[in-house]
Amino acid sequence: MAEFTLELNDDQKQVRDWLHGFAAEVIRPAASEWDEREETPWPVIQEAAKVGIYSLDFYAQQFFDPTGLGIPMAMEELFWGDAGIALSIVGTGLAAVGVLANGTEEQIGTWIPQMYGDADDVKVAAFCSSEPDAGSDVASMRTRAVYDGAKDEWVLNGTKTWATNGGIANVHVVVAVVDPELGSKGHASFIVPPATPGLSQGQKFKKHGIRASHTAEVVLEDVRVPGHCLLGGKEKLDERLARARERARSGGERSETGAPPAGGWGRVKNAAMATFEASRPAVGAMAVGTARAAYEVALDYAKTRTQFGRPIIDNQGIAFQLADMRTQIDAARLLVWRASWMASAGKPFTAAEGSMSKLYASETAKSVTAQAVQILGGNGFTREYPVERMHRDAAIYTIFEGTSEIQRLVIARTLSGMPIR
Repeated sequence: MAEFTLELNDDQKQVRDWLHGFAAEVIRPAASEWDEREETPWPVIQEAAKVGIYSLDFYAQQFFDPTGLGIPMAMEELFWGDAGIALSIVGTGLAAVGVLANGTEEQIGTWIPQMYGDADDVKVAAFCSSEPDAGSDVASMRTRAVYDGAKDEWVLNGTKTWATNGGIANVHVVVAVVDPELGSKGHASFIVPPATPGLSQGQKFKKHGIRASHTAEVVLEDVRVPGHCLLGGKEKLDERLARARERARSGGERSETGAPPAGGWGRVKNAAMATFEASRPAVGAMAVGTARAAYEVALDYAKTRTQFGRPIIDNQGIAFQLADMRTQIDAARLLVWRASWMASAGKPFTAAEGSMSKLYASETAKSVTAQAVQILGGNGFTREYPVERMHRDAAIYTIFEGTSEIQRLVIARTLSGMPIR
C-alpha cells in the first residue's frame, strides 16, 4: 500500500490538469445554459465520453489509485466546472458503486459496462434507494422484492424518489425489502435491466440547484427480474439474512437506532449503506470543488472591484472572509483525502472519518458560496455571475447521501458507542 502523502505524483497531476482543462473549456461554458434548461446535458456527456472521462475505464483507474486520491481529485476538478453538469457526468457512478459494493465479479463485468454505453451511444444508470417516506430512515423502506421460486424471478413493487437519472437510465439499481422483520438488515439490491416492463418514471423534480442533473421518481409495478439480478446472489443473501435473524434472536445486535455490533456493521451489511459508505468522501470532494470555484470568483472580484478609490480586498472585512474561506476549503480537502486514503488502505473508519469528510466539506460549500455571494454584493445575487448558481448548487451537499444531521448522528454514535436518538 502506498504511503500517505500530500504531494500528488506526476501521473495524478497530469490527470488533474487534463480534467481541469475539460472543466474549464467544456463544462463551464455550458453551465448557465443547461442550468436554465433544466435538462440532461447529453452533448456534454458525449464529449466527456469521447475524451475518455465518461467511461468505466477512467473511473476504474481512479478507483484503484493506490493512494486513494484518484476519485476525490477527479470529483473536485469536475465539480469546480459546474455541479449540475458534473453530476450528470458522474451520477452513473453511484449505481456502479452499488454494484461494486454488493455484486459478484460476474455481475460487475456484466452490468457496469451497460451503465455507460460508448462514445457513440452514451447511457446512464440510476441508484434507487430513497422513498417518499424513507429518506434518512432507511428502515422505513416499503419497496418489496418477493422471490418467485418457480420462475427464479424477483418481483419488485414500490416507488423510489430523488433518483439521479431515474427513469431515463439504461440500468437501474434498486434497493428493496426482502425481509420486513429485519428492518434495514432485510434489504437487498437488484439490477433492473434495460426496458424491463413495469418500471416507469414518475414525477421529474424541478430543483433549486444542480438543475442540469435529472432527478425523478421511479415507479415499480410488478417488475420481474431474473434471479441472477440479485446483487451478490441468493445464497449470499440467505446466509446474511440468517446471521441477522440469529443476532436478533440472541440480542447480539442493537436496534435500528443503536450503535454497531461488535465487529462493525460489515458482517450484517445493509445494501444502501454499503453504497453510501463508499461514496461519502467522493461527495465531500464534489463539495470542495464547488466551494473552490466560488472562492476563486470572489477572490478575483475582490481584487478588481473598487469602492472608495481602492480594491475591496484592501478592507479587512473582505480580506478576512477570503482567508477563512480558503482555510475552510483546504481543511475540507484534507478530511476528504484522509478518508479516501483510509478506505483505499483498508483502514476502518473508527471515528466515522467518511462521515466527517462529507459533513465538513458540505457545510463548507454552503458557507463559502454564501460568502462569495456577499462579497459580490448585488452582482452576486444575479445570474450574470456564477456564484448565484454555485450557491444554489451547494445546498444539495448537506442533503443527499445522508444529511448533515445524519452525518453528525453517525459520528456521535461511532464515538460514543451509544444509541443516540
